[in-house]
Amino acid sequence: MKAMSNDRPKGVCASELASIVGEENAVCLWEKIELGQQKLIQKAIASGKLPSCIVYPRTQEQLAAVIATAHTNNWRVLPCGSGSKLSWGGLAKGVDIVVSTECINQVIEHAVGDLTVTVQAGMKFSDLQALLAKSRQFLALDPTASELATIGGIVATGDTGSLRQRYGSVRDQLLGITFVRADGQIAKAGGRVVKNVAGYDLMKLFTGSYGTLGFISQLTFRVYPLPEASGTVVLTGKAETVSQAADILRGSALTPVQADLLSTKLVSSLGLGQGLGLIARFQSISESVKEQSNRVLEVGQKLGLNGAIFADDDEANLWQRLQEQIHTTATESVITCKIGVLPTAAMEILNQVELGLIHIGSGLGLLQLEDKNQVLKIRDELCSAGGNRTQANRGFLTILEAPVAVKEQIDVWGYTGNALPLMRRIKEQFDSKKILSPGRFLGGI
Repeated sequence: MKAMSNDRPKGVCASELASIVGEENAVCLWEKIELGQQKLIQKAIASGKLPSCIVYPRTQEQLAAVIATAHTNNWRVLPCGSGSKLSWGGLAKGVDIVVSTECINQVIEHAVGDLTVTVQAGMKFSDLQALLAKSRQFLALDPTASELATIGGIVATGDTGSLRQRYGSVRDQLLGITFVRADGQIAKAGGRVVKNVAGYDLMKLFTGSYGTLGFISQLTFRVYPLPEASGTVVLTGKAETVSQAADILRGSALTPVQADLLSTKLVSSLGLGQGLGLIARFQSISESVKEQSNRVLEVGQKLGLNGAIFADDDEANLWQRLQEQIHTTATESVITCKIGVLPTAAMEILNQVELGLIHIGSGLGLLQLEDKNQVLKIRDELCSAGGNRTQANRGFLTILEAPVAVKEQIDVWGYTGNALPLMRRIKEQFDSKKILSPGRFLGGI
C-alpha cells in the first residue's frame, strides 16, 4: 500500500462536528483512533489521503446535522456501522470524515402480531435476533460476521446468505426505510406494515448501494416465527453425481430453507468427507423435517453418495463452522468474491477453486481466490459470450474483499451491462456533490 498523507483537508474541523454531537469522545481524530480500526478504514479507502476523524452521532437528528455540515463544506463522507463489511466494494476516494451509526442502535417498534420490527441502522444483527427470539420470532437473514454486523450495513451491502433459498434477499424482507439525504434532510419510504404500496420503492434502490445514495438511519423488516424443528443433510462425492442430486432437489417438492453446493476443500475442512458436497437444511414441524431429510438422504444413497444428517447442537455447530470457513481467509492476499452464475453451471466453477459455496437455487455464492489472475480468468468465463462460451455460462464475479493494491489494479465490480448511465443519473439526483462514499460503487460512483 502506498503511504498515505495525514494532511488535513481545508475546512474539516473536529470542533465543528463536536458541537453537533456534543458527547465526549463522539468525535475521534485520526491519530487517536485505535490501530486496528485505522487499518480497517484504510482497507476501504484509496491510497493518498487519510480521513480527518471518525464521528459517532447518537441520534438520527445528530446524524442529519453532521451530513448537512459535510454537504455545506463539501466534505467527502465514508458511512459505516461496526465496520464488519467496510472493506467490501470499491475504494472510497478522498474521504474527509468517517461517520458511524454504531451509537444509533435502538429498537423503535416490534409489532409482534404484525410480524414486523423497526430498528435503527446501528443495531447489531445478533442483538436484534436475541430480542426477537424472546417472542419466538427471527429475521430471516444470515449475514457475514453476524455477531458484529449492523442492520444498516447488511442493507447497504445487500448481504444475505443461504437463507435466501427460502426467504429471499434483503430486498424481499425490507418494508420501510428512513435515510439522511446528502444535503442532511431526513427522508422516508415504505412503511411499518407488510402491505404497503405508497411511494417509490427506495428500499430496493438503497439495498446494496454501499452508502452512495444516502445514509441509512432506520429500517423496518418483516420477521418470521421461529421453526419448531431443524435438520441438515450433507451429501458428498463426485462432482457429476452431486450435481445430479442438486438437480433432483431443485425439481422436487421439497422445501429446504438453505441449500448450497460446497467445494472439495470446504467439504474436507469441515470434516464432511471427500469430494464436492451438497448441504440442505429443513426447518418446520418435526415430522416434516424428518421426512424431507430422509428423502434427500435416499436420493444420495441411490446415486452412490455418502450422506449424513445433523441435528441439534451438531447442526448449529456445522453451520457456524461453514460460515467461519467461507469468510475467514488464511492469508491477507486471498481475494473473496461474490459470484452469480446459473445454478446448473455451479459445479464447473467450484471445480476450479479451493474454497467456494454456491446456492443451488439462486446461483449466487462466495469464492476465495488465490490472486487477481484467477479472478480475471473466472470473470472472463462468466462474462464473455465469445469463442466456445455460451449464454448458459454467463454471470458475474464481484470482488468483495482484497488487498488495496489489488483493488487499485483491477475493476472490483466487473460490470459489463448497459445500465451505468442510468446509475450515474440516479447518483446525480441523490448526491449531486458526490460526497457520499465517493468511488465505492460501479464506475467510480
